[in-house]
Amino acid sequence: GTGAMGEPLVQLLSKNNNVTVTSRQMKPAQRNLTYIQGNAKDSDFINSLLKDGYDIIIDFMIYTTEQFRQRINEFLINCKQYFFFSSSRVYANNKGGKITEDSPRLLDTTTDEAYLKTDEYALAKARQENILQESGRTNWTIIRPYITFNSQRLQLGVYEKEQWLYRALKGRTIVLPEDIAKSRTTLTYGLDVAKSIEKLVGNWRALGETFHITTSESRTWEEILQIYADALEGLTGMRPKIKYTADSEQLQTILNEYQIKYDRLYDREFDNSKIINASGINNFMKIEEGIRFCLSEFIKSPLFFNINWKYEAWADRISGEKTKWKEINGFKKKLKYFLHYHEIF
Repeated sequence: GTGAMGEPLVQLLSKNNNVTVTSRQMKPAQRNLTYIQGNAKDSDFINSLLKDGYDIIIDFMIYTTEQFRQRINEFLINCKQYFFFSSSRVYANNKGGKITEDSPRLLDTTTDEAYLKTDEYALAKARQENILQESGRTNWTIIRPYITFNSQRLQLGVYEKEQWLYRALKGRTIVLPEDIAKSRTTLTYGLDVAKSIEKLVGNWRALGETFHITTSESRTWEEILQIYADALEGLTGMRPKIKYTADSEQLQTILNEYQIKYDRLYDREFDNSKIINASGINNFMKIEEGIRFCLSEFIKSPLFFNINWKYEAWADRISGEKTKWKEINGFKKKLKYFLHYHEIF
């Protein structure tokens, strides 16, 4: 209950419901809202909570397929409605058509045997959907969000803000492969996703159903980057430098290869009529409006986590720049940057 979708959803639901949130950190209770400290992947911890029974369980956790298989029955028998958060990354390449909830999935269509032997995110989510659908129960609802954003999560292609926005604010060049830049995508404001989920909670028509919750608006990543650049120029007075590389082949060796190959290089455009019909909500925030708002909020108090110095070395090498040593904390991180900058492996 603390992410781009979870935090606003908790606030919406706790207005009229008693809500319990598991958290690794101790948090003070609020009206109708209780935080219980513990590791939600610990079976003993979760089972101790499930014995009380819940009307609704909303599960944002990421599992391996085997972890999910071992846990799901306990969830289903101890609630009236279980929300499973899958992902729209499960969809195969729709090749220009609008994606519906019935569009083919990667798991069912790919012929990449090496990929199928993995439990990579998109495959794991699809396999876990299958487990739910074969459970013999229907008190579940599958949610397939796509790329959601808020003031703390602002994505660009395969990059989190720690890759692209960090560089921009440090005055270094944003490096984006052209094949990703030309691909179409969509970004959905986290609060809009939360509002849509709220309308499915306790909704009997949502039982045994799957919904992707996305805006229908579609842009190329190059267009998204220009929106970011315009907004940053307006906020800071400086326009970020941008360099496009020929393709993403090198980047695939540094960041998530399969996320790039089997998602970010696909054109993604969604038909969101099913969630609109079920929720009655169709006024999703426009991408440009949302980006400008969230960037302005982030700039007021910028906070970055876990800079990837292998990636920074690659981006600096491509752009002909170099990070100052004092910016890199710790000997191991400095060594990683040095080795990858000079391609010493």
